[in-house]
Amino acid sequence: MLPELYDERRRYRQDKLRLPPAGLNALTAGEVPASPGALRGAPHGAPETRDGIYQTARTAATCLHDEEIMPWVSPPARPPLPVFGPEAFARSGSRATLYLLTEARAAASPLIAALTDTVMRAGRRHAEMAGGRLDPPMVLILDEAANICRIADLPDLYSHLGSRGMVPVTILQSYQQGVAVWGEPGMAALWGAATRKVIGAGIDDPRFARDLATLVGQHDVPVRSASYGDGRASEQISLRRQDIMQAADIRALPPGTALLLATGARPALIQLRPWYTGPNAARITAASQVAEDAMRDAARRRGAELEVTSMSSAQDQIDRARQDTRP
Repeated sequence: MLPELYDERRRYRQDKLRLPPAGLNALTAGEVPASPGALRGAPHGAPETRDGIYQTARTAATCLHDEEIMPWVSPPARPPLPVFGPEAFARSGSRATLYLLTEARAAASPLIAALTDTVMRAGRRHAEMAGGRLDPPMVLILDEAANICRIADLPDLYSHLGSRGMVPVTILQSYQQGVAVWGEPGMAALWGAATRKVIGAGIDDPRFARDLATLVGQHDVPVRSASYGDGRASEQISLRRQDIMQAADIRALPPGTALLLATGARPALIQLRPWYTGPNAARITAASQVAEDAMRDAARRRGAELEVTSMSSAQDQIDRARQDTRP
């Protein structure tokens, strides 16, 4: 469907009151007969509502403007090539790994989010077919989730993915980054549904640091006092409640340490183990070097292609200028 929309985008780019028929035809051919009618009625609604719908569609379809992305989502000219199927990937018993990579806020970000969401929902369906849970579990590592994988209902999904044998791991740069994407209620729901929270060094948000200090709790600190009178000395020890960690202590956590908040357990200060000190460090280093070499070679090829294109364009401009100056 994406290639069809790509062609239709070129044809109907300037016509805001007409909808590309490719999307309507795809919905009509599928098992969603009510959707085409609702979609056809969108251009005839209130201008504010219509503009909001169009803006959302433009954001979601930004990847269609990138000529380098379309080959990845278009049928190959010379089949057969391996095709990724979310249902087959999510099938219970699968041990495959799917890597989805892009730059932060790149044109492919909506495509990455859509594919991730599709895989998650396929996992839920297969969990229901398998009796409620996937075995083995599906682990969803959502690194930079606020930048390249913005799934709108992720806070709602968090509340029951665990019961389906799906383990989401959302990595954010800060709490406020999540608030900017899902809002205060959404980020609070995601935070509350997570059963393990790992807070690393570099917390600079005063409010969040104070909230963490409150969650860490207090302990009893013995306070000794001495008094003198009538030639005698007496000593008394009393207990005083005091925060285990101050907000400043949390902000000053050294690199390599983290605060662990786990459901049903007391907060803990843990020592992180970097991958380069683990047993698989050599294998990871070798694989990383191979990937870096491949990216460097691809960048060089791309640079050479751009240089040739630029030279060709410059020559064309020179030729046109010479023709214009001829008597």
